[in-house]
Amino acid sequence: MISRSRLYTPVFFAMAFANFCVLSSFGAFFMFPLYLLGAGGNQSDVGIIMGAFALASVLFRPWISQMVDQLGRKRCYTLGLIMMSAAPLSYLTLKGNVDQLYVPLMALRVFHGVGFAVCITAAFTYVADIVPKDRLNEGIGIFGVSGLIGSAIGPAMAEIIIRRFGFETLFIAAAGAAFLGFLSHIPVPEIRRTPELREESRSFLELFGRSRVMTSAVLSLLFGFGLAASNSFVSPFANEKSLTFISTYYVAYSAAAVLTRVFGARIADRFGEDRVIPYALAFTGVGLISMILVTGSGFLATSGFVTGVGHGFLYPCLSALALRGEPMGVRGRITGIFTGSIDAGAFGGSVVLGYVGSWWGFTTLFVTAGAALMIALWFFRLQKDRLGISVAG
Repeated sequence: MISRSRLYTPVFFAMAFANFCVLSSFGAFFMFPLYLLGAGGNQSDVGIIMGAFALASVLFRPWISQMVDQLGRKRCYTLGLIMMSAAPLSYLTLKGNVDQLYVPLMALRVFHGVGFAVCITAAFTYVADIVPKDRLNEGIGIFGVSGLIGSAIGPAMAEIIIRRFGFETLFIAAAGAAFLGFLSHIPVPEIRRTPELREESRSFLELFGRSRVMTSAVLSLLFGFGLAASNSFVSPFANEKSLTFISTYYVAYSAAAVLTRVFGARIADRFGEDRVIPYALAFTGVGLISMILVTGSGFLATSGFVTGVGHGFLYPCLSALALRGEPMGVRGRITGIFTGSIDAGAFGGSVVLGYVGSWWGFTTLFVTAGAALMIALWFFRLQKDRLGISVAG
């Protein structure tokens, strides 16, 4: 039986630990561009191959979201964890250079991306169902801390493993992390299918047409575009600059995001997402643009920290903006729209920024990524004025 009167329950912590494991496995692949470059790839190859992961998440998201609402949150999470455990091991079969491996690489990235999409959609929908309604932003935000810590530990451990043992050991370690998440989620109960949860009449596209959901989706798309710079191009950039510890960026990024979640968890619930989102967009954009000033590990960490502050507030605010007040029966699809929009932006950002980096260099790449967040800030202010968005309470 799941208690909805309390936020921090054993079920909440079990899901948080599983999420930590999934994001640790996912974060380890922030170093995958180095594998591609070492196998003869260039920045365009990095953008396309890394982007295939996000593209798969986008293309399959409507079916994944429907499945989460109809089949059940935990059942879908189980499936996603199995895929996340199997995918890293599949990379062990790759032998040769990027030109020879393009098709299998793309296929593996698609499979990996679908598994991650299932995990994220199922996990965040599950948590949105079990947290108290008046602490939705706090609940999503604090749950996300587990993923942020995983996103810091994943690349940090990956860098050490790659230097000492190579990429094959990294793939095994990433699979092991995801499998640990699978084991930890087993005791978690399935959400009971109440009449509210069985409300399945609204389509994915119909839900997308709602003003708050659409606004959240557009902002998430632009947020994802910016995230592509962090996820796919920080490691090649730092490598080009001959910086010693690339993972410094991700540790600082995640530390900042965790601090904002822990100490600012109730700010958006108290004052409203509409008051917090503009500042979060600005911090994220400025942090990305500040990458052009990086000359050493210290400023690399500073850029990561500023961007992480924005991410720490932005992700739960955009999620709550879309989900607040919606019935349980459609939350899987709405979560799918929100997370799918981030993935769509990440795919577009990976490809576009890959070409931008190849043609004009990393400076233009990071300025372009930051500009996407500034466009999001302009769009949100426009929508707020036109639609009278106010989600406080």
